[in-house]
Amino acid sequence: MTGAAGSPAVGGFTGFSGSSQAMSLVAFSTVATVTLLLCVMTGPDRDDLDEFYTGYGSLSPLRNGLAIAGDYISAATVLGTGGVIALCGYDGVVLALSTALSLMLLMFLLAEPLRNAGRFTMGDALARRLPGRCVRITACVVTIAALLPLMLVQLAGTGQLMAFILGFSNESLETGCVVGLGTLMIAYAAIGGMKGTALIQILKIVMLVGSGAVVAVLILHRFDWDPGALFAAASRQSGAGPAFLHSGLQFGTSGRSRLDMVASQLTVVLGGACLPHITMRMYTAASARQVRRSMSWAVSIVALFVLVITVVGFGATALVGRAVIAGADPQGNTAYLLGSRAAFGGDVSTAETFLFTMVTTAIFLTLLASVAGMILACANSLAHDVFAARVQEMPAPREMALARVSALAIGLPTILLATLVQHHSLQPLVTLSFCLGASAVAPALVYGLFWRRYTRSGLLSTLIGGSLTVLLLMPGTNLVSGSPVSAFPHADFNWFPFTTTGIVSIPAGFLFGWLGTVASGRTKAEEQRRRYEAVEGRILAGAVREGR
Repeated sequence: MTGAAGSPAVGGFTGFSGSSQAMSLVAFSTVATVTLLLCVMTGPDRDDLDEFYTGYGSLSPLRNGLAIAGDYISAATVLGTGGVIALCGYDGVVLALSTALSLMLLMFLLAEPLRNAGRFTMGDALARRLPGRCVRITACVVTIAALLPLMLVQLAGTGQLMAFILGFSNESLETGCVVGLGTLMIAYAAIGGMKGTALIQILKIVMLVGSGAVVAVLILHRFDWDPGALFAAASRQSGAGPAFLHSGLQFGTSGRSRLDMVASQLTVVLGGACLPHITMRMYTAASARQVRRSMSWAVSIVALFVLVITVVGFGATALVGRAVIAGADPQGNTAYLLGSRAAFGGDVSTAETFLFTMVTTAIFLTLLASVAGMILACANSLAHDVFAARVQEMPAPREMALARVSALAIGLPTILLATLVQHHSLQPLVTLSFCLGASAVAPALVYGLFWRRYTRSGLLSTLIGGSLTVLLLMPGTNLVSGSPVSAFPHADFNWFPFTTTGIVSIPAGFLFGWLGTVASGRTKAEEQRRRYEAVEGRILAGAVREGR
């Protein structure tokens, strides 16, 4: 989610009057108040770790599936992917499908073993067979490193969204929105815990998919229910002609460009499935059967949203035009809003104004819920894996207090950094999070859950080596410099000519894990094989976890 969303000419882009902007402001304020109240009402009422971290696994499969889908569909997905569809056509649809495929990978490969191996955090899952404080601390550092960039993007985008919808361009007002809403998100995580944030995610996904589905129906109605006519109109209005409906508009058609596209899709598939705030939701299921049913609901909901965002993205291009979308934001992050507005036609009734307000409110709630879930994942890991692991048995009240303080410790620097980067291109930060998830977290989870001989040295090599590879390569990508839409458009140190680091860092993450295990020696590997066999039934066969 990048670009100059805070344009003063909002009325020209949305066509709404000051009264509709006032309606949006009232809706935003109401949602913020109601969701905070819900967090207070549903948050843990006693010092119980299972209640705070997992909500006792009390959510039904449908509600847990809605919460997983809510965590998975971030504002960067809604606005960023919608923008790529509107500007790049076919390539954007492939990106959206990769998003859905990522959740399917999680469902079929990792969901049940994660639920069985872990208890509260990713550190629990990794330390099940590779115990050690160094494992937990490294897992916490990687968790924060993977989620912090994504939190910055979501939080900085809050001020831009408010500016775009409400029509102000004052930077101090945007900064005030970031600070105020960031504080609200910290409160969600600290007060509501897992149950509170799950309720917000459920409310968010219902509003987002529901309002988006209505907009998609209106767009299809404008084209007489003929998707072919919609695609043809989008192709004409794109300025790219038939190329809009074929691969290559985003990355190019050369061999290296196609390799870049494949690497980018692989990064989305692996990284999206393994980001810690997503895997955290696996621990809220009460049984292996529950997690399967929850993931089935989540995949279905995400697939429905991919269909919705595809229609809205093409509708934005067909009804508004690619040039107008790029003029509002070079990255296309306002395309979802512009497509939603254009679905109503020229004369906007009060009912249509109210529906558009629902769309903007759903995106606003998406921003709130996404950051709250990420803050909770980071705070839980910091409290449980770093502080609580220092002592043999930390009292539950003290650990819960540490978790709430940790939410504050994570949230405050995030707010400060978001105010500093809010007017810069933030696409590299989104990519950085997915690259870390794909290159460090994914290899660690796959090896840790399935490789019998995997050693502690191998695990640390995977997490540290994969992360360092990403951090070393990322500054050289073309998202950071070398193009007008990069983070530093006037500089050119683009020595790694790819969009993501995945082409190198994903194989490197797996390679580091293998090398670290081999370097540990045969004795260590055999010892870990025996240790794994002792817990293999628990991890793979769905046995009841300890502490449940």
